[in-house]
Amino acid sequence: MPPSTPEPAPEDAMDALVDGDRTLVRGTAQAALRHREFRLVWAGTFASNVGTWMQNVLLGAYALHLTHSNSYVGLIFFAQLGPLLVLSNVGGVLADLLDRRRLLLWAQTQQLVFSVVLAGIATSDHPSRGLLFGCVLLIGIGNALGAPALSAILPTLVPKEDLPGAVSLQSVQMNLSRVIGPVIGAAIYTVASAAPVFLINAATYLFAIAALLFVEYPRHPAARGTGSVMGRLAEGFRIARADPLVRRVLITLFTMSLFSLAFVGLMPVIAETNFGIGPRSVDYGVLYAVFGLGAAAGAVSVGTWFASFSKERLLRPAFAIFGVILAAFALVRSPAAAFVVAPLLGYSYFVVITSLSTVLQSHIDDAVRGRVVALWIMGFGGTVPLGVLIGGVLADATSVTLVLLVGAFVAGLLALYADLERVRPAPT
Repeated sequence: MPPSTPEPAPEDAMDALVDGDRTLVRGTAQAALRHREFRLVWAGTFASNVGTWMQNVLLGAYALHLTHSNSYVGLIFFAQLGPLLVLSNVGGVLADLLDRRRLLLWAQTQQLVFSVVLAGIATSDHPSRGLLFGCVLLIGIGNALGAPALSAILPTLVPKEDLPGAVSLQSVQMNLSRVIGPVIGAAIYTVASAAPVFLINAATYLFAIAALLFVEYPRHPAARGTGSVMGRLAEGFRIARADPLVRRVLITLFTMSLFSLAFVGLMPVIAETNFGIGPRSVDYGVLYAVFGLGAAAGAVSVGTWFASFSKERLLRPAFAIFGVILAAFALVRSPAAAFVVAPLLGYSYFVVITSLSTVLQSHIDDAVRGRVVALWIMGFGGTVPLGVLIGGVLADATSVTLVLLVGAFVAGLLALYADLERVRPAPT
C-alpha cells in the first residue's frame, strides 16, 4: 500500500504543475481544483450543502421552539443523520454495484421532494411532531443511501497524487456551507418562519443535480461477484477487520463521534442554556457560522499549511488540542467568550476529521471504496446523531455541560489511542 501522505522528494519538482510563474505542488487543494470534473461536482454540491445547513441548523432551533425539549431536539437530529448509521452500508454496496451518478441523481431528487413536503408541514401553526419527525427521517434515508456514492465519486475525479487536496476541499465545502447556510437561514427564520428556509433548501438540490448531469467521470468496475446480499453488506467490515490501519481509523472515528461530538446537534441547547443566546436569533446563526468558519479553516489547513506533513503524525496533537478546547467550550458562560472559543473548536475538530479522512481515502483501493467509505459515513454521519440523542437525554437528567466535559475527556484518551504511525504499512 502507498503511504497516506505523499512525502516531498527531488522528483516532485519535475512532477509539479506550473500555473503561470508559480509552481503548483501536487497534493494541495489548489492542485485538486485544476481538474474540471472535480471542480464542477465540488461547486454543485457546495451550493446544495449551503441549503442543507440552512435546514439542518434551523431544524434544531425550530424543534426547540416548538417543544422546549432537549430530548426532542436530539430526536430530530437523529432523524436527520441517524439513517447513516443503519443504511450507509447499504448505500456503499449500491455505490459499488450500480452506476454512482444515477444513484446520486435519485437520492438528490428524493431529498428535494421531501424538503418541499417539510416546508408544507412547517406552514402549520401547530405542526404534528410525529409528521415532522417522519418527513425529516425520509430526507435522512435519501441522504444515507446517496452519501457513499458521492464520497466514492469525488476521489476518482483527480489523480491519486492530488487526492489529499481533494479530500481537504470536501471538508472545506461542507464547512463553508456551515458558515453561509446558518447565517442566511437564521436571518430568514427571524423575520419570517421555518417554511421558506426549507423551501430554499429544496431548490439548492438543483445545483447538485445539474453538476452530476454535466460531469463526466471514470466508471468504476462493478463489483458483481456471486456472494449473497448479506455477504456484500459485510464485506466492508471484513476489509476493516483485516486491515490494521483502516480498523484503527474507524474505531477512532466511531468513538469520537459517539462521545465527543454531541455539541454539534445540541448547539441550540448550549447556546440558550450556557450563553443566553436564543435559538431564534441572528446571534445563534452567527455562533454556528463562526464555528463553521473555524471548521473550514481547519479543513483548508490540512490541504495547504499541513500538506507536506504526515497526517498520521498530525492527528494525535490535534486530538489533544480538540479535547482542551471542547472543555473550554463547556465551561464558558458569556456570549463574547463563546464567539471566541467556537471557531477554535471548529478548527481543531476538522483538523482531526480531515486528517483521518485523508489517511483512509489515500489508503483504500477504488474497487472497494464505496463499501469502506460507507463505514466512514456510518461513523462520522450516523454515530454522531446517536451520540446527540444520548447526550440530549443526559442533558435533561444532568446538564449539557457534563455532556461536553465527558466528550473532552474521551478526546484526550483518543489522543493516546490514535497512533496511526504504528499501523501504517511500509512504502512499497
